[in-house]
Amino acid sequence: MRPAKARTWAPRGHTPVVRVTGKGSGRISIAAMTCHRSGQKSRLIYRMMIHRGRKGEKKGFREHDFAALLDTAHQQLGGPIVLVWDNLGGHTSALMRRLIATRTWLRVYQLPSYAPELNPVESVWSHLKRSLANLAAGTIIHMASLTRTRLKRMQYIPGLVDAFLTGTKLRPP
Repeated sequence: MRPAKARTWAPRGHTPVVRVTGKGSGRISIAAMTCHRSGQKSRLIYRMMIHRGRKGEKKGFREHDFAALLDTAHQQLGGPIVLVWDNLGGHTSALMRRLIATRTWLRVYQLPSYAPELNPVESVWSHLKRSLANLAAGTIIHMASLTRTRLKRMQYIPGLVDAFLTGTKLRPP
């Protein structure tokens, strides 16, 4: 994720300028899942990874990172998980299928290709990017801090995670 661009204002004739330190390299990768259970509050569980552009550093989540997120979710939720996943390469690889097969508490369904309207996490990203638009983060660490704050805030707004699922027109279990 990179800083979002949105409209801003400035006095006529003066272009607004935001100074950013560093070469501009750096990226934040986030993996998230919305968790829904009948009769309980919906939850947003996420993990963040900062990529600073160093040689040999991972640029994003790999299969073992996704599996660790699933294990954490299983531990926090305390029950079996029915996972509905999009068709990201890391979700559909042979290694991921082997990792899923070792988790008896996990059942996985794939969303159809090119169906972001069925994925509630896409609404999470949209909401996050709108909340970060026009914020002047000078470093990737500051951007990560702002992102973490916004995601934490989303976790505690009553009904927001439910609204992300409602937007897909799918029914919770």
